[in-house]
Amino acid sequence: MGRLAAEIESRLIAALAPSALDVIDDSHEHRGHGGHRGDDGESHFTVKISAAAFVGLNRVARQRAVYAALGELVAPDRIHALRIIAELPAAP
Repeated sequence: MGRLAAEIESRLIAALAPSALDVIDDSHEHRGHGGHRGDDGESHFTVKISAAAFVGLNRVARQRAVYAALGELVAPDRIHALRIIAELPAAP
């Protein structure tokens, strides 16, 4: 896991206490596309997250909560593209 992916994970854990979290660096799939920073840069990510903090929130509000947790990381010079799959925890 690269530095930026680790920072994404750390911020989401601190802000949303997820029951499940997967941060996937998709940068290698975007070589030659806008925002790709070459072999040394992380730029494109998928975040799969499940958290009790999402209870009562619709899909858009859940995505906003993820963006809020990431703060200034969500800037074109840091994270160029972010795919978010934000779900409610499985019922016990």
